[in-house]
Amino acid sequence: MMKKSENAYDWLGAGYYFWQSNYKRALDFAQHPPGKRRYDAPAVLGAVVSLHNCLDLSDNNYIDLVRLSYQNLKRMCEEDGTELPENKNVPGSNDRVLRELDCRVVENVHEMIAAMEGPPFDSVRGVFTEGGLLYDGAGFYEKTHIQICIRNPNCIKGFFLPRGEASWP
Repeated sequence: MMKKSENAYDWLGAGYYFWQSNYKRALDFAQHPPGKRRYDAPAVLGAVVSLHNCLDLSDNNYIDLVRLSYQNLKRMCEEDGTELPENKNVPGSNDRVLRELDCRVVENVHEMIAAMEGPPFDSVRGVFTEGGLLYDGAGFYEKTHIQICIRNPNCIKGFFLPRGEASWP
C-alpha cells in the first residue's frame, strides 16, 4: 500500500506524488532525496493515473485561483497576527524544495472550494524548474519536471515496473 505524503513542505499539498513521464528524475530523487532521508534500495514504480478534476497549475484559470488563495491566506494571517509559512532551501541547494508556503496555499485552495461546496480536486499538477541552468543564458534547467499529486486514491488505476527503452525504429 502506498503512503500518502502529508508533509508541511509538499509542493502540491497532501497526496500521492508522481513524476510525469520522467523515470530518470524519479530515480534521481529516490537516490538523492532532500534532507536526511535515505533509502536502502531506491527504485521507481510506474503508475497509471487519471487526473479527473485537476488543479492544473499550467492552466491560467487555476493559476488565478491559486493567486486568489494566496491573497486570502495572507489576509487571514494578517487578521490573526500569524506569519505566512515560507519556502526554504535545504543545505547545498538554492531550489527552495521545502515548499511550506506553496503547500499551505494549495491546501487553502481545497479549503476554499469545500467552503463553497464545489467539487473537490482529485489531483494537482505543476511544472517545477529546479537545478542549474543547462548552459549560459539558458531558460532551461537541469531538473525541470512535471509533478502530479493525486488526492483521490481512486485516480490511481494500477502500478507497473517501468522497463528500459526499446530500440526503435
